[in-house]
Amino acid sequence: MHRSVAALAAVGLLAIGLLAAACSSSSPATAPAQSASAHPTATATPSATATRPAAIADWPTYHGSPSRAGAASAPLLAGTLRVAATASLDAAAYAQPLVASGLVIVATENNTVYAFRAAAHTLVWRKHLAAPARRADLPCGNIDPSGITGTPAYDAASGSVFVVTEGADVHHTLVALDVRTGAVKWRRNLDVLANRDRHAEQERGALLVANGRVYVPFGGRLGDCGNYVGYVVAVAISGAGAVSTYAVPTAREAGMWAPPGPVIGPGGDIYVASGNGAEVGGTYDGSDSVIRLSADLRRVAVFAPSTWPQDNADDLDLGSMSPAVVGDRLVIAGKRGDVFLLSASLGGVGGQVAKASGCAAYGGAAVAGNVVLLPCDDGLRALRVTGSSLHWVWHHGSVAGSPLVCGSVVYGFDGGSLVQLRLSDGHLLRRVHVGDVTRFTTPVPVGDEVAVATTSRLVFVRGS
Repeated sequence: MHRSVAALAAVGLLAIGLLAAACSSSSPATAPAQSASAHPTATATPSATATRPAAIADWPTYHGSPSRAGAASAPLLAGTLRVAATASLDAAAYAQPLVASGLVIVATENNTVYAFRAAAHTLVWRKHLAAPARRADLPCGNIDPSGITGTPAYDAASGSVFVVTEGADVHHTLVALDVRTGAVKWRRNLDVLANRDRHAEQERGALLVANGRVYVPFGGRLGDCGNYVGYVVAVAISGAGAVSTYAVPTAREAGMWAPPGPVIGPGGDIYVASGNGAEVGGTYDGSDSVIRLSADLRRVAVFAPSTWPQDNADDLDLGSMSPAVVGDRLVIAGKRGDVFLLSASLGGVGGQVAKASGCAAYGGAAVAGNVVLLPCDDGLRALRVTGSSLHWVWHHGSVAGSPLVCGSVVYGFDGGSLVQLRLSDGHLLRRVHVGDVTRFTTPVPVGDEVAVATTSRLVFVRGS
């Protein structure tokens, strides 16, 4: 994050709408029985019609799965698209909402976590965890207040929702909440690197639950100020034991800040992307890379473009998106505009399987079969992976943001609307307006609706 991001972020917040030709779910979940009446501060606006029962599957992590595919099987709902309900939030939401045990979980930059009953749109619980950091107390950045930025994660086995808060003291704390009540189960400090400045660190990437652990990535703030380095930590789901850590072996920077965070890829290992590092011409320092890590965060393999010295010097690195998993391969696009197809072994410096030009990506990709939907700075692009080759399929220049795939359609953002495109050719099908959202927002399927977190509210949209 970084000069290229700064240029794109000049718009600050995208005006967005939500098209609720929704992604239907396949497995039912039972919501907790707690009443929402104990929390009158959050207001939901119910639908004018009676609530319809719907099978509501969990969406427990960013883009729905540990591979971050961002895909759900669902038909398009016919008829008029309308806002079914809204609920006020106490600050902007940068994180994608989750669906967990019949609840929609959304976290805000005020360090508040909300749980709404998915089918009824009513508040079940609300938990304010800490006063957030303020921009005036930080060396750089563009979020104010700065609280929960990275997308939380849900673990059904333990019934825990995991979030990372940034407090007024600029400590970063992993918190486990009871999904039924919002009660705090435990907290762990994640500022574990010696001789680094926590004020310069930011937790923007999504959390990941895998291997009995919670994985959390860290990067820097907009402006790349201060003494920070990209790193990822792992904490046991129980909260007990030591904190495992992998840090990029560079003098400074190389942030792991892409919104999707760590990805489970080929071989079941963890794959992360790092940004531009300190080295610009000497010995390669592990930055501007895709890194494969074991469950206990030992580095297994690495890939970097052969242009890494220039990438580091000019802020044109791979850290602006996480790897997209396509079978036993990975696709990564960086700020230079090059797209790389990688094997599971990654291949080292210049070790790509194939390379294409045409996409400087920012955010999270979605994957449907062998087609990758890339959030490029010049619009949404569809890329087909065929064997060891990459082929562009279509480009929609006015559609931006991190996409969601539902069956044969793709959702993305166009100004004040969330639009629906045909997956096969990118043809615009329809749109609906809903309100302002932060730049990396991505919608979530909730039964026969779609929910999106904006700068001030959670919105449910439905087709009729």
